[in-house]
Amino acid sequence: MLEINLREYATSEHRLSVDQLESLLQESKNLHLSVEPVQGKMGSYNLTPGSTAGALEIGRISVLIEPKIGIPQLLSLACYALGVYEPNEYRLFDFQKAKSLPDVLALALIAAARRAFSRGLLRGYLSEEDALHTVRGRIRFDEQIRRRYGIPLPVELRFDEYTEDILANRLVKAAAARLGRMTLRSPDARQGLGRTAAILENVSLLEFRERRVPEVRFDRLNEHYRDVVGLARLILLHSEFESFRGDVRASGFLIDMDKLFQEFVTQALREELGVSAATLQSEKKVHFDMDGSVTIEPDLTWWEGGKCTFVGDAKYKRIDVKSVPNADLYQILAYATALDVPGGLLIYAKGEADTAHYKVKHSGKLLEVAALDLSGKLEDVLDRVKDIACKIKSLRKESASVRTRSVV
Repeated sequence: MLEINLREYATSEHRLSVDQLESLLQESKNLHLSVEPVQGKMGSYNLTPGSTAGALEIGRISVLIEPKIGIPQLLSLACYALGVYEPNEYRLFDFQKAKSLPDVLALALIAAARRAFSRGLLRGYLSEEDALHTVRGRIRFDEQIRRRYGIPLPVELRFDEYTEDILANRLVKAAAARLGRMTLRSPDARQGLGRTAAILENVSLLEFRERRVPEVRFDRLNEHYRDVVGLARLILLHSEFESFRGDVRASGFLIDMDKLFQEFVTQALREELGVSAATLQSEKKVHFDMDGSVTIEPDLTWWEGGKCTFVGDAKYKRIDVKSVPNADLYQILAYATALDVPGGLLIYAKGEADTAHYKVKHSGKLLEVAALDLSGKLEDVLDRVKDIACKIKSLRKESASVRTRSVV
């Protein structure tokens, strides 16, 4: 197995055979990977990943992409974005010996499962339909007549089974199986996944498709499952990628850092501002032109009484110059103009842009730029979100003032 260790946005040189090069090029889009030959070195290539972190296995090639912010921080942000990780709790991903993302995920899932299962496997009622020789539950008379007219047994029934084969356990088992199919370098991870699967022996193994992983509602009876179910959903949401090219199979766990940054910022701002998803909306489609033939989807919009009072965009992407790219300013200006608000906010990860503001000539639109530092503990990052929340309040106050003057 050829192991290729990369770091987000960092260029490194690697020797590749023709077949290995072809395999990487075929999956370069999924990896956001740039592959360029090294001048004067036959068979050597410069590999530069983009804003994707994780692991991908392509046949006999294992590619690991370490995020700039570190694996524990990446997974903490991802879990918070899903609404399943609170600050000031124990560190879910503090595994110093684990060097790869799949290993850290496996160890975290094992530890969370151990805590959740310590009180016994969660059970619940599951509706079943079956044909039995004894009556239980309700008789399905329509099916009995359709299938067995004039035949008394077996009886078509619908009943509730008190079982451990419920959604929460199915999610954990499916996540353990996904990770088990990947190359894990930690013996503890491999053995722990085996023990977890053995405990869930009587639970159905289902396949959950990407972005169609159901949520579990928590109450006082299943609250102790929150961490393990949240981890399972995170794994299933980002590990469904799989493709075949001839005899070469590619699969892995990949996180788009652009998307993660947007989701984290949205969730953190909702919490800090105390508003719902209906008020501070993400990627809401709105019309750009009068005819409604062109639509735009800002990352963040604040709606009140059917009117938009704030618009913003979250940008994790790499910037090669110190100033904010013109394209991003044009984009937020278009959003502010189409939504008739006095300005907009661009939110970057710190290190990608500095805090700034621009007053647009002739239109008077105020374009604000804020930087969010993602380093340190999760509670530290959330504390920095307060500054961005203050900018949003200021922009909304200006929006309300402009509307009041226009009415007068």
